[in-house]
Amino acid sequence: MRSSWGSGSPGGWPSEPLQEVALTKRICVIGTGYAGLANAACLADLGNGVIGVDRDQAKIEQLNHGVLPIYEPGLAEIVRRNIQAGRLVFSTSYDEGMQDAELVFVCVGTPSGVEGETDLADVEQAAIEVAKRIHQPVVIVNRSTVPIGTGDWMSDIIRDHLQSPDTPFTMVSNPEFLREGSAVYDWMHPDRIVLGTTDPPAAEKVSQLYRSLGAELIITDPRTAEMIKYAANAFLASKISFINEIANICEALGADVRTVAHGMGTDQRISPHFLEAGIGWGGSCFPKDVKALAYIAAVHGQHPQMLRAVMEINTDQRKRAVTKVREILGGFRGKVIGVWGLTFKPNTDDLRDAPSISIIHMLQNEGAIVRAYDPVAMDKARNMLPRIVYCDSPYSAAEDADAVFLVTEWNEFKQLDMARVRDLMRRPILLDGRNVYDPQRMREMGFIYRGMGRGYSGESLR
Repeated sequence: MRSSWGSGSPGGWPSEPLQEVALTKRICVIGTGYAGLANAACLADLGNGVIGVDRDQAKIEQLNHGVLPIYEPGLAEIVRRNIQAGRLVFSTSYDEGMQDAELVFVCVGTPSGVEGETDLADVEQAAIEVAKRIHQPVVIVNRSTVPIGTGDWMSDIIRDHLQSPDTPFTMVSNPEFLREGSAVYDWMHPDRIVLGTTDPPAAEKVSQLYRSLGAELIITDPRTAEMIKYAANAFLASKISFINEIANICEALGADVRTVAHGMGTDQRISPHFLEAGIGWGGSCFPKDVKALAYIAAVHGQHPQMLRAVMEINTDQRKRAVTKVREILGGFRGKVIGVWGLTFKPNTDDLRDAPSISIIHMLQNEGAIVRAYDPVAMDKARNMLPRIVYCDSPYSAAEDADAVFLVTEWNEFKQLDMARVRDLMRRPILLDGRNVYDPQRMREMGFIYRGMGRGYSGESLR
């Protein structure tokens, strides 16, 4: 697919710089998923000329019209603004993307394999396609989350496929730390910029892109940079699983984990971030990265017991939520269960490894009729969860329900008329999987309330 770049010649870079903006770098971004699209848009917003390349022609046509395939707050506005300014275009053509590019960012997907290994097929294909089109010195920046040593492996692939063996290129590992739902903010306000390379000039060229952001710059070797990403995500997932295990102990002893977490979080050595007990983590990063790091450790002769426990606790949290309500109802066969929230977190439409998926499957396997509502993800969910009833509001999801599960803490659910919810339900059983509501108030309103790690009096309803 050819595309028009600003006011320049059709396809590729403009024949001369645009009058209204000085392009500081000419960049090709391979992959337009969550990370790739955010990177392309934000790099363009800093004044660079960016071409985003993806093999999905329908997606590319939508993007060139400013229509995004994902929900990410603030991203659509940045994409449209930079398309209009002539700094950002999208194409299915590697030839077009690589034309005169000074830097090439690889932002393709790296899903999990059967045993937790990372599937690098898209990374390999991107490396081959890029190598075939290198005709001048270029810096190749890997932003995909990849196993330690992938930078060396990619360098070998590129060397094997260069049209001219003497064409210089440099590899830089530049892991991203973007949170879905906050990707634009995180990109523009990074805690740190990590660059892994053995080539100081290449590190300088990439660091120039981020200099205006004022973040700490960490320059290291490629393997250490790749490890930083895995270690960071594994630690955050571990912190969530830790507080969930504490929540389970609190529940057994009648303590309230929210107050415990607050007391812990005031310690500056611990901090309050990621100390929110609930039904666990999901998404495209934590599950994949923790599993991959455990796999990498095992195949290199290590014994990642802690990482395995982190994953096991996370799986168990989803089962615990279902068990809590099963104990009250005595079983789910024929029962109507409302589910509030399908995405793995608020402010995204991502359903990858969302807790809702496994919870709904458990409920359906036990004969429940599931009625669900999510503010943004129901169209995406229909293919994954075809046997549930999709509702147009949280109130309709609660109507005639024997229980309601709050799974994703969208702000919309925090402002509901809970008296209306109670009156709509057949039985006022509320499973608060994110500890959004005040237990005492919910019980005073007549709900049989179950949170995660919130002490309760053991009331029952048959």
